[in-house]
Amino acid sequence: MTQLLDVRGLGISYRVGRRWLRALREFNLQLDAGQVVGIVGESGSGKSTAALALMHYLSANGRIDGGDLRFLGEDMLAMGAADLRRLWARHIKLVPQNAGAALNPSIKVGRQVAEALKAAEGIEGAKADQQVIASFRAVNLVDPAQVAERYPHELSGGMQQRVAIAMALMCQPDLLILDEPTTGLDVTTEAVILDLLRALIGGRGAGVLYITHNLGVVAQLCQRVVVLYAGEIMEEAPVAQLFASPRHPYTLGLLSSLPKAGQRKAHSRLQTIPGNPPDLRHVGQGCVYAERCPLVIEMCRAQKPPLEEVEPGRLARCFRWQAVDAFSGESAPRPHSRSLEMDAPAGESSTRPDGGVLTATALSKHFPVPRDLVDMLRGRKPQPIRAVDGVDLRLRQGQTLGLVGESGSGKTTLARIIIGLETRTGGGLELFGADIQGGLRARQQDLLSQVQMVFQNPQNSLNPYRSVRQTLCRPLVKLRGLSAKSAEDQALQLLEAVNLRADYADRYPDELSGGEKQRVAIARAFASQPSLVICDEPVSALDVSVQSAVLNLLADLQEEHGSACLFISHNLSVVGYLADVIAVMYLGQIVEIASADALFRAPSHPYTEALLAAIPTPDPGQRSERILLADDLPSAQNLPGGCRFHTRCPRNIGEICGRDAPPWRETSAGQGIRCHIPLDELAEATPPRQDGEGSQCLR
Repeated sequence: MTQLLDVRGLGISYRVGRRWLRALREFNLQLDAGQVVGIVGESGSGKSTAALALMHYLSANGRIDGGDLRFLGEDMLAMGAADLRRLWARHIKLVPQNAGAALNPSIKVGRQVAEALKAAEGIEGAKADQQVIASFRAVNLVDPAQVAERYPHELSGGMQQRVAIAMALMCQPDLLILDEPTTGLDVTTEAVILDLLRALIGGRGAGVLYITHNLGVVAQLCQRVVVLYAGEIMEEAPVAQLFASPRHPYTLGLLSSLPKAGQRKAHSRLQTIPGNPPDLRHVGQGCVYAERCPLVIEMCRAQKPPLEEVEPGRLARCFRWQAVDAFSGESAPRPHSRSLEMDAPAGESSTRPDGGVLTATALSKHFPVPRDLVDMLRGRKPQPIRAVDGVDLRLRQGQTLGLVGESGSGKTTLARIIIGLETRTGGGLELFGADIQGGLRARQQDLLSQVQMVFQNPQNSLNPYRSVRQTLCRPLVKLRGLSAKSAEDQALQLLEAVNLRADYADRYPDELSGGEKQRVAIARAFASQPSLVICDEPVSALDVSVQSAVLNLLADLQEEHGSACLFISHNLSVVGYLADVIAVMYLGQIVEIASADALFRAPSHPYTEALLAAIPTPDPGQRSERILLADDLPSAQNLPGGCRFHTRCPRNIGEICGRDAPPWRETSAGQGIRCHIPLDELAEATPPRQDGEGSQCLR
C-alpha cells in the first residue's frame, strides 16, 4: 500500500498580538492510498489548522514550529512555492469549511471551476465547459448550466459548498482534504457526496482526510479516526473499535452527546460535555482535558499524559484509559414534560383546536424573475419561482413543529413569511387568532414581541459593534418597555438561563465561540417572552456536544415559557428529538405531516422514506439501505406537472403521477400525506423501522 502522507511531531503556532500561541502540538498522522481517516473534535480543537498545515499552507501569522511532513516521500517543508503550487494543482485538493470565502466573488463559478480544470488537466474551451456542467450535476445542483453563469453571492451557502466540492472532485486528486464539507448540505446531497468520495477512492485509490463533527459520516466512511482536543491528539483508533469502546473520556463524551434511538425531549435530556475548551493562552502543565474530565485525578493536573499505544493499533493520551469502559453517564430525565397531540394541516382539518398560535392556509410566495434579452425579443414573461406554493400548517401553544426537507424546498422562505421578512403572494396567515396582512413594518409592537427568530448563522445576526449586554437589553427596552436598569438586571438573568457567566455581558461577538454566539442569539429571542419562536437551522454548524447543550436549552426555555416553536432543519435526527410534530416539505409543498414517533417509525411518503434512509448511522457495523433518487432535480421556476416528486420517485406508479396533482389524505393513525399511491399499499411498502435504523445521527 502506497503511503501518501507521513506526519510526525508537527507543531503549529499563530502570532496573536505579541505572543505565539501553539494551536497544534505533536501531531502525527499516516495516511495510505485508498484510505479515509477522519479527524473529529470540537471547534477550536485544531482540526482546520491541521488541514491547512498538511498542505503547507498557513496564514501570514502562522508558523511551523517543528516536525516532519512528507507527501509520497517528498519533504513538503523543504519545498518552494512553485513546487507546492504543482502539488495543489494536481495532487492535493482542499475543500474548505467556508466555501463562500474561498470562491472569488468577482468571477462566475463556472469559470472558476474551468480554471481549476485547466490548471490540473490542461483542458479548456467547450470540453471544459461540458465537464464543469457534468460536475455540477454530479453534486445535485439544480439547473447546472444556469448555476455556472452565476457569481458566488448569487448562490446559497449549500450551493457554494457543492461548487467547491465539484471543483475538488473533478480533478481526481491523489489526496483530498475535506474540512467540514457537508455541514450545510441536506442528507440526500450529503449521501451523493459520500458516494462520489467512495467512487474516487475505489477508482483511483485516492486518500481522504475527512474533518467533521458529523460522527455518523465518520462511522460510515472512515477506516481510522483521530480525536483532537485543544491542539493535541487524545485518541486514534480503527473506526469500529473507537465507536464500540472509546479509550479516552473526551471521545466518550462526544459519542454520548448523540441522542439515543427513539430519545425525545419529553422523556430525557441529551448528555453534554460540561465546561468549555481551554484558552490556548493559559494551557497548564497537565492534561488539557482535565478541567472537564469526569475521571480526573490529581496526577492529571500535574503531568501531561503521553500519547501511547494502549492496545494493538490504538493510541490514547490518558492516565485512566482503562477506567473509561466502566464509566458511562445516563441521560437525565426531563420532569414536567408535556404530551402533545398532532394537528393535521389547517386546510384539511375539520376542527380548530384551542390555543392556536399559527395557522397558515394555502400560503404562497412566488418570486418574479426579470426578463432577459431573449424573453424581451420573444415577448414572453418568465415563470416565477414558486418557493412556497399552497402550504397549510397549524401550530398550538407549547408545541414544537419540525419542518424538514432538502435545500430549496422552501423552508426558510416560509419562516420569513411568518416572521414578516417576506410578504406573501397568496393564502392566509393568522397569528394568535389575528389575520396578518403586509410585512414586518405593518405589524404592531405587541405582535413583534410575540414572534421571534433564531437564525442559522449567529455571526451574521449579531451586531459586531454591540456587546452582549447591549444586544440583550435592546429587545427588553424596545419590546417589553423596561427601564435601562431593569433591562440590565434581566439581561444577566437571561445569560444565566442560557448557561453563560455574567462576565460574558461585556464581551463582543468576535470574543465568543460559535456555540456561545448561538446561546446569546437564543437569549435575545426569548428576551421579549415570545409566544412563538422560529428556529431556522440553529444547530447545523455546531459541534455535537454544543448541539446537545443548545437543544436542551431550547427545550428548557420552551417548557418554562410555554412557547410554541417552529424548528426548521434538514437534519431529521435533531428534529426527531425536539419536535412533537414533523412536516416534510418538497418544492414548496407539504407532502407529509405526522407525529415525530409515527414518522420515524413508519414514514408514509416515498420522499420522507428517502430522507430517513439517507441519514448516516453513527454505528460502523450498521449499514442502512439507501434509497437512490433520480438526479433530475426540478427547478422551483419550472415545476413538473402532476406530483412534483414524480420525476425522482422510486415508487412512481405511472401516468397519473405525471398528470394529476396528488390529493391530501390522512391515515388511520392521523398522518397526513400527499400521494397517489393507496394508503394500504404505502403501509405495506414501508415497513416499520427498527429503533435507531438510520435515524439517530446528531450533526
